[in-house]
Formats: sequence, C-alpha cells, structure tokens
Amino acid sequence: MTSTATRRSLAQARWEARLLLRNGEQVLLTVVIPVGILLVLTRTSMVARAQDATSVPTALATALSVSVIGAAFTSLAIATAFERRSGALRYLGTTPLTRTELLAGKFLATAIVTVVSATIAVVAGAVLGWRPQPGAAWALPVLVLGTAAFAAWGLAIAGLLRAEAVLAVANALFLALIMFGGVVIPADSLPGPLAALAPWLPSGALMDALTRALVDGAAPSGGSLLVLLAWLAVGAATAARTFRWS
Repeated sequence: MTSTATRRSLAQARWEARLLLRNGEQVLLTVVIPVGILLVLTRTSMVARAQDATSVPTALATALSVSVIGAAFTSLAIATAFERRSGALRYLGTTPLTRTELLAGKFLATAIVTVVSATIAVVAGAVLGWRPQPGAAWALPVLVLGTAAFAAWGLAIAGLLRAEAVLAVANALFLALIMFGGVVIPADSLPGPLAALAPWLPSGALMDALTRALVDGAAPSGGSLLVLLAWLAVGAATAARTFRWS
C-alpha cells in the first residue's frame, strides 16, 4: 500500500474499532463471554479438568480462543453484513477508500478489539493464578494468525449471504465451534467423528496452539499452524472473490 492508502486504512480501522467497542453485543461476544467461560472453568466443578494443576492456563487458552472466534468471525461477519444491508458500505464505496483498504481497516479494527479482549482475559487469568512460562510468548503470533484466519471467513460469509442469514449462520457456527470444535470440550473428549474432525478445524488448531504455548510453554505444532494458514488462505481467497459493497 502507498502511504496515502495506509493512512486511509488506519483511519478506517480507528473508526471501525470505536464502533465495535461501543456496541454492547460485540462486547458481550468478545469480552464478557470469554471471561465468563474462564471463571466457569476455573471456579466450578462443571468441567472435570477445572481441578487439575493446569486448570487456569488451559481455561485461559479456552477463553482466548473464544474471544478470537467471537471478535474475528461472529462479530465481524454480522457487523459487516448489516452495514452492507443498510447501505453504509455502498456509501463508503463512493469515497476514495478502496475495497482492499476497507478490508484492511476491518481486519486491523478486529485485531485491536481482539487485543483488548485478550488483555482483559490475561489479566483475569493472572488474578486467578496464571503465571506465564517463557514459551507463553508464542501465544502472540498464534493469536494474530488465528484472528486473520477467522476474520477472512467472517468477511467471506458477510459477502456471500444476506444479513439475516449471516446473523443466524455466524451465531450458530460460533456455538458449534466453541462447543464441538475442540475449544470448550477438548478434542479427545468428543465423540469419535468430532474428535477426528476438530484438529482440522480452525477452532481446534487455534486451541491446540494456544494450549501448547500457555500450558506447556512450548512452540505450537507445525500441524496446527498449517491448518490455520490453510483456513486463512482459502478464506482470504473467498472473501476477495465474494465481498461486495452492496
């Protein structure tokens, strides 16, 4: 991007981030639900692993995964789809802002919101007793890659479906991925077919990579990173072909 294009993308990102952080529904998806899951997993007996030695790090990895899926996929898809339906995107299309700059701005805004929600989750985890190991820094690039992969698909379905369909599909996939995609319920505790499928889903790969970083203090496996990269590549290609102003 040229310097002018970069400035337009950054200005769009700031505007988008302010809108997201002022929206109660978005805050619920990206902050309240992940922190609530963190508290449930560490302070109740609803999940058996909540009492083991790694309960807080594992719960933190779960909360961060939920936060990424909520912000980068569900929230972004719904907000973008309704902007398209209301004509807000059509209006932006009459400005010097290009489609690439708009998508870049939306991704950056989503990254900002994810950083805010992840910071809150990490602070909550620290209060609950989590202490980072040296390898925990691997969580940062994993969060960036996971955010990019889910954001690509959020923008893809926002361009493919009507706003009402996006609302239903994005919320349904959010619940399905966090419950049966290897996030809240570990992949090896799922029924046979789901246990085999979860590691190949972006949710399962994200959770596995974050678990290795936050629980084991180790680098993510190459397999998890390749799965996230593959979902990112296909999602970005789909979004580039399907995204439209109206």
